[in-house]
Formats: sequence, structure tokens, C-alpha cells
Amino acid sequence: MLELNALLAAALAMTCLALVAWALSFARHNTGIVDSFWGMFFLLGASTYAVALPAAGPRAALLLLLVALWSLRLTAHITVRNWGEPEDRRYQAIRARNQPGYAWKSIYLVFGLQAVLALVVGMPLFAGLSSPAALNLLDGIGVLLWCLGFGFEALGDWQLSRFLADPAMRGKVMDRGLWRYTRHPNYFGEALLWWGFFCIAAAAGAWWTVFAPLCMSFLLLKVSGVALLEKDMAERRPAYREYVARTNAFFPGMPRA
Repeated sequence: MLELNALLAAALAMTCLALVAWALSFARHNTGIVDSFWGMFFLLGASTYAVALPAAGPRAALLLLLVALWSLRLTAHITVRNWGEPEDRRYQAIRARNQPGYAWKSIYLVFGLQAVLALVVGMPLFAGLSSPAALNLLDGIGVLLWCLGFGFEALGDWQLSRFLADPAMRGKVMDRGLWRYTRHPNYFGEALLWWGFFCIAAAAGAWWTVFAPLCMSFLLLKVSGVALLEKDMAERRPAYREYVARTNAFFPGMPRA
């Protein structure tokens, strides 16, 4: 079972980070700042948890390395992508629905919710960090899934960034590279990566944390990922409907005729 004091310390640290993120969003009138903090919730929570534990095994070092690589890359990518841009349409819609007083309501509607979700989805990290057991084959499978997911996500993000930076591609739909085989390679990679984290936790005996990758997959497919973005894209770009007709939404596959 998880060390309760260490888990409470991690939850407190993540709550403090959420309040810092909210204060920045309040000053800049931009709730979208929370996206830059998403990965940092996990890194801070896992690091705090590891420090609060009385002892840590080899799995702790492995998990901290993996979550640091994922978190820092994602944070840098989102921050650079959103720098100087107006508030994302998603958050503009949330703001419009929750007036008046949205600036204060966003403490729990956006930032508090993100911290809670990160705590829930991060349970495989906390469970794995607390295990003193030696690494085994399932850890290797988890690392393999993590590497595939991380590579898919990072490459997909890089390809899209290059596409958007090319003036000749303005107004067109990204349908090359990994985006030829799935409409959301970054989301697919993210889901795969979290199943990798789960396998590492399961290798430590924490099979009960399976709810975490299931929750992440559901969020990416049905809530804040594919479903929300697809609706927005289809409304703004008619050509996107043709892309939808020939390309898988999530799992990679050959384009349809």
C-alpha cells in the first residue's frame, strides 16, 4: 500500500503548483497557461513522493528518469507553441460559460481539477516509487511501451510544428508523416506511454493502478483530446472532413481510399 504521508506531501506540492499556475493565469488573463503545467504536476508530485519515502529501490530511479524526460519535453513543447498566442478556444468557451467571476472559479474548475486528475493518473508512478523490489521482465515491457509512446508523441509534435511553421502549408490539413496513419499521433503516443508507466507499477505488484491508464485513455479519446479537437477542427476547416474519412482517429493504420 502507498505510504500515506508521502502521498499527502505529493498532493500538497501539486496543489501549491496549481495555485502558482492560477496566479500566473490571473495576471495574464489566460487560463491556457495550465497546459504548460500539466507535465510538471507529475514531475513535482513524483519527486516529492520519492523524497518523502524512507527508502527507494531501483524502480524509483527508473520512474523518476522517465517522468522527468516526458514532463520536461512536454512542458517545453507546449510553452513554446503557446507563447504569445491568445487564450486557447477551449478555455475561452469555459470562460464564457462560467461568467461572472470566472477568474476565481477557474481555481477549482481548471487548476484544481488538473491537480486532482494528475494525482489520480499519477498513481502508477507513486506505487512504483514505493517498491523496493528488483526490476523484472514486466518493467522491461513497460519501458518499451514508454519509449514507443514517447517517440510517437515527440515525433508527431515535431512534424506538426514544422508543418505549421511553413507558410506554404497555411490553411491546409496536416496529413503527412505519422499524421498520415492517425489523426492524433501525439495523443496515441501519450496513451501508450501511460500504459508503459502502468506496466512498471504492475511489475511492483500494483495491478490495482490499471484505472489510471484507463482514465488517461478515456480523457484523450472522449473528453479533452480527440473528441474536443475533432469538433473544433471540423467546424473551422471543411477539408478536415476528407482527412477524417480516410485516416484513423487514434490507433495508427493505413489510410483508406
